[in-house]
Amino acid sequence: MGAQSAGPLVVGVDSSTQSTKTLVVDAVTGTVLARGQAPHTVSGDAGGKESDPRQWWQALGEALAQCGEAARQVSAVSVGGQQHGLVTLDAAGAPVRPAMLWNDVRPAPQSERLIAERGGAAAWADRVGSVPPPAFTVAKWAWLRENEPAAAAATTAVRLPHDYLTERLTGEAVTDRGDASGTGWWASSTESYDAEILAHVGLDAGLLPRVALPGEAAGTVHADHLPLPKGALVAAGTGDNMAAALGLGLRPGQPVLSLGTSGTVYAVSTHRPADPSGTVAGFADARGDWLPLACTLNCTLAVDRVAALLGRDREAVEEGGGVVMLPFLDGERTPNLPGASGLVYGLRHDTTAGQLLQAAYDGAVFTLLKALDRVLDADAAPDAPLLLIGGGARGRAWRDTVRRLSGRPVVVPEAQELVALGAAAQAAGLLLEEDPAAVARRWGTARGAEYEARPRDEAAWERLTATLADGEPLLRP
Repeated sequence: MGAQSAGPLVVGVDSSTQSTKTLVVDAVTGTVLARGQAPHTVSGDAGGKESDPRQWWQALGEALAQCGEAARQVSAVSVGGQQHGLVTLDAAGAPVRPAMLWNDVRPAPQSERLIAERGGAAAWADRVGSVPPPAFTVAKWAWLRENEPAAAAATTAVRLPHDYLTERLTGEAVTDRGDASGTGWWASSTESYDAEILAHVGLDAGLLPRVALPGEAAGTVHADHLPLPKGALVAAGTGDNMAAALGLGLRPGQPVLSLGTSGTVYAVSTHRPADPSGTVAGFADARGDWLPLACTLNCTLAVDRVAALLGRDREAVEEGGGVVMLPFLDGERTPNLPGASGLVYGLRHDTTAGQLLQAAYDGAVFTLLKALDRVLDADAAPDAPLLLIGGGARGRAWRDTVRRLSGRPVVVPEAQELVALGAAAQAAGLLLEEDPAAVARRWGTARGAEYEARPRDEAAWERLTATLADGEPLLRP
């Protein structure tokens, strides 16, 4: 290994909805020396999405084992994980029930009730930084107390997915401000747990992990049966979006559009966000700044489903026509329409399957770009390149649609697995006592193919805007 690496080695972990990925990275150069991946299963129907947290731990072990000898030589580890999930543990540290995942929309009624009971959307935005949608952990806990009171009563520890893995690695109950800011009970106004909100939902603060400061270690590896050296430093970890921002080495005002199962738009900001419309989640980042972010539930999976229904390859789009599609196949979070289904408007005899597929792309990208206007600070450059990441960024139809509807230049970073890379940068920053975003910039993770700006398709934008407004009674059953 010594001949291949210039510096100490670190592990970055991405524990996502579908799988756990691990990267062993040279902390100085950013060279990826080994990688592993192991799958998770997600169960549930009627809006419910759940996973057994123990399989995340098993998958972590399997992914590390695939990294071979490199994993046994690392000096620091960090876990980036899917946000918002509700992990409930008993006194022995075992899950009381499967974790409720971020895309579980069953807590929609609890979300609406909590907003109303605690002063309305503006009060939540001002205090917490976000208006809590069904995804947020506070709504999930309220749902659990109401629907499974025995499970809530048996719970002696509440964790987020990345916290669960960090605690099993170290034996320490630690989270970070980035992931904590997606719970709904950590207030950005005070940068601490909110005692009044916790009391309102019947959750004892003693059940929660401590919130580490940026750059602070969670502990050291103490777990047995993992191919990691005992005593290696473990960073506090963070949520997947915060980890990806670290992985890109983002500076304030650089917009990111992520095209995955869900779609997200975000940018680092030095201003604490507070959007009373609820479109923008006022997240903290993993460094001490902020990460205003908007998330859509329906992105690549929804468009792929439309392609499958039409019997077409996902790239087989055609220009023209006036058909509009809002592909809200799983309800929607941005805009907040948890009961919505997909809507098609403007079908004609001459509408082609390719035009209908292009309309699905347009609908998915439109909701993300509409949210981007709220995410970016007023002083952000209107022509700054969009960093396009996620699986969809590799698709020509996705790239072309983003360019046509945004009017911005687009950069597709070459670096893959940005969540795991960001976690690795956090681990390297801890080890080297450096800013992790500066570490990632040294690694050159944001370099990639550049695509020049195109004039924005104003006609398509206006059709989509009108259809969303006029179709709201159908989208809000």
